[in-house]
Amino acid sequence: MDMELPEVPFPLRSYGPDGNWAFEDGVLTGWAGARQDRFVPPTGEALEPVADAPRLLGAPEGDFQLIARVTVGFNAAFDAGVLYVHVGAREWAKLCLEYSPAVPTVCTVVTRGHSDDANSFTVEGSSVWLRVSRTGRAFAFHASRDGERWTFVRLFTLGGEKETGAALVGFMAQSPMGEGCVVTYDHIEFRPFWPRELRDGS
Repeated sequence: MDMELPEVPFPLRSYGPDGNWAFEDGVLTGWAGARQDRFVPPTGEALEPVADAPRLLGAPEGDFQLIARVTVGFNAAFDAGVLYVHVGAREWAKLCLEYSPAVPTVCTVVTRGHSDDANSFTVEGSSVWLRVSRTGRAFAFHASRDGERWTFVRLFTLGGEKETGAALVGFMAQSPMGEGCVVTYDHIEFRPFWPRELRDGS
């Protein structure tokens, strides 16, 4: 399924299980089914994700920021709404608002063969603003409680220059332990430039 969002200057395509993606009045909605996730445990021998999750992704050009307020219908541990970056089958990253495991938390996962996993800060309620940015080979993750002042969460690279330039970026929903959850994204915004500073709240 392909989808056009007026706020995003590139087409989006669905990957993985059916996320029942819908867009109406500036709000994107997706559904994760039971036990759907993308994570390669660093403690195991698996080289492939143990499961998959609905993703809606496109290929922006050059430097950019993709921003959305993410709201999750939490039902079970690790339910999450995600901004997602995909460079290769075993190279991808997630910026999540996640029930981790019983408190809404901004979390990140960067996968290079196996996944790492790190919590950033907790959130009151079920919504937070998330932002993924790129310049050259570098990606940055930020989160905000109000959409105005941004907290730096992570700076990292994935793949080489060629792979990074062809990265897919967009939205994902997950419910690794539960029976499924709904995620909504609003206040979606695309900026064709890298943030002025990473750590000054802008």
